[in-house]
Amino acid sequence: MRMSSESKAGPQRLKRARFAVAAVFCVHGAVTGSFATRIPWIQDHAGVGAGQLGLALAFPALGASVAMPLAGAISHRLGARSALRVLLALWTLSLVLPAFAPNLFTLCAALFVYGATSGMSDVAMNALGVETENRLDRSIMSGLHGMWSAGALIGSAGGTLAAHLGSDARLHHTLAALTLTALGLIACQGVLDLHSSADEEPPPRFALPPKSALVIGAVGFCAVFAEGASLDWSAVYLRDVLDTSPGLAAASTTAFALTMAVARLAGDRIVDRFGPVRTVRVGGVTATLGGLLVVAAPHPALAMCGFALIGFGVAVVVPLAFAAAGRSGPNPSQAIAGVATITYTSGLIAPSAIGAVADVTSLVVSFALVTLLAFGLVLGAGVLRSAGRESARSGAKEQVVNDPRL
Repeated sequence: MRMSSESKAGPQRLKRARFAVAAVFCVHGAVTGSFATRIPWIQDHAGVGAGQLGLALAFPALGASVAMPLAGAISHRLGARSALRVLLALWTLSLVLPAFAPNLFTLCAALFVYGATSGMSDVAMNALGVETENRLDRSIMSGLHGMWSAGALIGSAGGTLAAHLGSDARLHHTLAALTLTALGLIACQGVLDLHSSADEEPPPRFALPPKSALVIGAVGFCAVFAEGASLDWSAVYLRDVLDTSPGLAAASTTAFALTMAVARLAGDRIVDRFGPVRTVRVGGVTATLGGLLVVAAPHPALAMCGFALIGFGVAVVVPLAFAAAGRSGPNPSQAIAGVATITYTSGLIAPSAIGAVADVTSLVVSFALVTLLAFGLVLGAGVLRSAGRESARSGAKEQVVNDPRL
């Protein structure tokens, strides 16, 4: 998307836009955290068993995959800020839907809408994040995704408190949705107000991802698979393979989530110093070593260290994949949507794939597969190198030089 407004935003305006889009990421993550903590309540209210719940929880990823290609067309029509405002509000308000579902059918429908609005707002905010990063001429995408993780932790903390107090999830999610919608609308006021130029062709409503997005998405696939497998199965691994207590096993999952958040918040400085390719290669080596440690660990402490290394290694890969997609062609939203679709798919299949392999063999073999995919980051890191970054840098510098307010 070539933008016609705010094309000469000054340093102070760009700084404000950076904080605003970071707040948007935090709000987006808080919705996910709020929902995840109340899944047991939603399951009981809908009267579904474990197998039916597993089926229903596939619908958010399905809805996101179907709807994400629409985000580019909506941004083209409304402009980036207005599109984000609408899509983020739809996402925050959709939080109330699952809690009101009385049966499996309505729960699946509610989660499909929940996932569709999540995916579209995800593409819109990442596209704005990439544009802001290009104009600032330094990495911010890792920090933005770190803010998403921080928001998810805040949302999950609120949900944990609500569950501890025995609060009805319908009331909890209604109040959370209204609060997050208000915060999201306030945050959206500060993002860049970007519009497509008059002579630009609107993107198709549905289109296959460009080839560049497929290659970049493959790297993101490896990272998200390792992340999803570790997040969902680390506690089970410690309990079943290493015979740890339930409390220690659960702590490994929380520690992994904290590791991801901290690494992403600190990642931008590392990327600016070493570049995306070297950062991802070193991250791939780190995650591979972590996977080997998990597979070979004779003691729970070593396995937890292994999961922590996996978290550190893969933390910045997805933000860098979105950034590379946004610089890989003339239509950033379409490329980002393609990468997002691939990563969402990875997140969908990772937990079930780990379980399927474990049923046939063992969880140790499952995490040997995770280790192999982590090594794929070492081999594929080069695709995150983009000549578009240099042109974006020169363009951003020229815009600042020509800014009449400077």
